[in-house]
Formats: sequence, structure tokens, C-alpha cells
Amino acid sequence: MDEFMTSAEVARLLGVGPTSVKRWADSGLLPCLRTPGRHRRFSRPEVEKFRLKQHEVQEPDPAQIDAWIKLIDSECGPYEVHSALLFDRSRLDAWWRVSELVGAVLAEIGRRWEAGQMGILQEHLASERLARGLARCTESIAVPQNGPRALLVGAEGDEHTLGLQLAELVFRERGWNVLWGGRSMPTTEVVGRIQHGDCDLVAVSAAASFKDLSKLRDQVRAVGSACQEHDVQLILGGRAPWPEHASDLPRFHRVNNFRELHELLGSLHG
Repeated sequence: MDEFMTSAEVARLLGVGPTSVKRWADSGLLPCLRTPGRHRRFSRPEVEKFRLKQHEVQEPDPAQIDAWIKLIDSECGPYEVHSALLFDRSRLDAWWRVSELVGAVLAEIGRRWEAGQMGILQEHLASERLARGLARCTESIAVPQNGPRALLVGAEGDEHTLGLQLAELVFRERGWNVLWGGRSMPTTEVVGRIQHGDCDLVAVSAAASFKDLSKLRDQVRAVGSACQEHDVQLILGGRAPWPEHASDLPRFHRVNNFRELHELLGSLHG
């Protein structure tokens, strides 16, 4: 194993673009040496230390969560939300980190709604503003046409899609083409798409509020069997109580946060 790495090798290892590596090096966050030809070279142990630090999940700052809720609870437009998301992407250096932050925002909105601190219409308007801003971000992430294809769907009976939108940012940044199935997708439709043979991975998400265990169990059994038959990876996400027997399925992955999703996608499409 070589002691020093090039910028391209570091970028591939960290799952980022060369520009991020250059910025980290120039700011002193990631130590490097210069060759006589002025090319950057990075010590492998230093890169590994930086990688571990980057992949730590830090608790979002409550002030940032409050600022986000104040923004999307105002009469702002999708461009303002889009700009705020891009700012956080620049500040945090990865979409999975932005997704962790916005996920915490959604959890706080849910808490306030349950406590009667937000009305239904107020919650819906804030969610819709966020959804439109997220859509602009995903559309701006270029993905190679020959990259792997992932089908993203909400579990049948689950109407929530913001978690899926946050996941799409992570998928696209990792070089995956996304087939957007959206909310409450019938299991038969998902199985049919797997049998069609044009996706390498299926990701099914369900929110914590989805409590129909028998329906979740039936969906996992049907989709899991189709994935096994057609050599397709299966990811179950969201905070729903997915059945424990899912872990027995081949090519099955349960992800609990966006950092895990980021790392899994990198290993599947390394």
C-alpha cells in the first residue's frame, strides 16, 4: 500500500469531488505535501484520520434547527429554501450531512405538531416549501448516465416523502441515477419494476408514524423475494418498525441515518 495518495485517490476514498479535497488542503484541514511539480500528496494515515472525523454524526445545533423552521414557516419561496440548502452543503461539505440536519428539522416540526404548537395547515405549508427547495437541489446534481439505477419509493400506505427526497440527495451525490416512485407505492408495482430489470437497487422508506406491522411485513416479503430473484439490492429506511425477519434476506440493508446510507452506497458503487 502506497504511503501517499493523490488528490483523485483521496476524492474517491472520501466520496467527494476534487474541489472539496483542494479546499480542505488549502484551508489546512487536510494536511498535504507538494511534489517538485506542485502536485498535492496526502499521507494515508492523515487521510484516514480525516475520513473518520468527517463521518462522525454530530448532533445538529438547536439554533440551526430553529433557524430552518423559522425560514420554512415564513412566506419564503423555493429559491430561498434552495439557497439555504446550498449554503449548508457548502458549509458541511456533503449532502448526507445536510440531510441529517434537515431530518432533525423535520423531527422537531413533528414534535411541535404533536404538542399543538403547529397547526396542520402550518405544518403542511412548511413541508411543501421544503419539498420544493429540495427538488431544485436534486435536479442540479449531475449524475453519469451509465451509473447504477435506484428505485426510491414510499411504503404502501405511507404518504410521507420528505425523507425520500433527502435520501435522493445522497444517492445522486454518490453517482446513482434515481427512479422516483414517490409516496405510498403499491407493492405490486414495485415488484413489477424489479421484474422489468431496469434497477440495481430498491429503497423503501416508511415514517415512524406508520404502524401497520402486517402491511410492512407483507411488503418486505414480496419485495425482498423479487430482489433476491433478480439480484437487486434492497434498502429499508425511515423510522418505521420494519420486521426483524428482513435481516435474513440476501442483499438486504437497513439504514438508520444518512451517514449509513452514504457509506453503503459508496461500497455498492465503489
